[in-house]
Amino acid sequence: MTAPSNPTAFAYIGTYTRQQPFMQGRAEGIYVCRLDLSSGALELAHTTPDVPNPSFLALHPSRPYLYAVNELPEVDGQPGGAVSAFALDPATGALQYLNRESTRGAAPCHLSVDQTGRFVLAANYGGGSVAVLPILDDGRVGPATDFVQHQGSSVNPRRQEGPHAHAIILDPSNRFALACDLGIDKVLVYRFDAASGRLTPNDPPWAQVQPGAGPRHLEFHPNGRYLYVINELGSTVTVFAWDGERGTLEELQTIPTLPEGFTGTNHCADIHVHPSGRFVYGSNRGHDSIVIYAADTQRGTLTLVGHEPTQGRTPRNFAIDPAGTFLFAANQATDTIVTFRIDGEAGRLVATGHVVSVPTPVCVKIKQSV
Repeated sequence: MTAPSNPTAFAYIGTYTRQQPFMQGRAEGIYVCRLDLSSGALELAHTTPDVPNPSFLALHPSRPYLYAVNELPEVDGQPGGAVSAFALDPATGALQYLNRESTRGAAPCHLSVDQTGRFVLAANYGGGSVAVLPILDDGRVGPATDFVQHQGSSVNPRRQEGPHAHAIILDPSNRFALACDLGIDKVLVYRFDAASGRLTPNDPPWAQVQPGAGPRHLEFHPNGRYLYVINELGSTVTVFAWDGERGTLEELQTIPTLPEGFTGTNHCADIHVHPSGRFVYGSNRGHDSIVIYAADTQRGTLTLVGHEPTQGRTPRNFAIDPAGTFLFAANQATDTIVTFRIDGEAGRLVATGHVVSVPTPVCVKIKQSV
């Protein structure tokens, strides 16, 4: 069978909506773009309205479902944010709302789906906690099977007066869950029971980053031996060696995300590893760039390659397509998603000229169409 000349995929865009004025949201809900995998062009295909603050999204690993946080202090008259579930049409990309359930904490800002596809794990920024919600047979989410409240503070009196969980992911074995908490300068490690959806603190239960660094997002190297953590407040990336048997982290390196001499205000946001494992990318809000590193696949450490302006302001999150050909930068303050082609040899980014307008974009997730 001959492959199609213009292979397509869908890009799902999480946003800040009009229901949350202090976040300066301008969007209507979740946006779905058709993605041309040969050119990197995005074209708006659908809008799923009336989804309050679906700032971060996660795709089910094997079934046609999508999950979104509702980043709010309360939902449906109850304190705490929520996770909303959607069925997606693999042919058109369109979403159908299924239900939502409380995360039992305010302002959930990140979520992930475990590798079995049976649980959603969510990080609640407000108050600093994490929750696990079961995925039911029809794709809906059920009431939380576990909830863990973080404790502590750190050196920044404005941003670190208490815990602020900012991301939670599973390790490659699906046996451990790792959570960044910006407020306490820790990457917490939990043993994850994929049968019951329960979290148990590992021994040791966390790894510390530099005081005031503010760990925000994290991602594993494809070889599973290294973890990369981007620090929002310190504008750095911390590299850890990961022991997948014991669930322990050992710091190898901390490297700046900004060029020498930059004196403005900057807050880092997102981090992703290229599918080849050869490059790591991070977003700078303030410098308004993607920082590019070369990764030593044997030692895990990073070497700066350079910085690429995102052609907009406040690049919140970004995505790399599964083939590693394109990077899509979501400029939250200027309502654009800009496509860059990735140089597979050097890792550098080249703007393709393709730009799509989406109000207050926060998160981009790519799904191959059938």
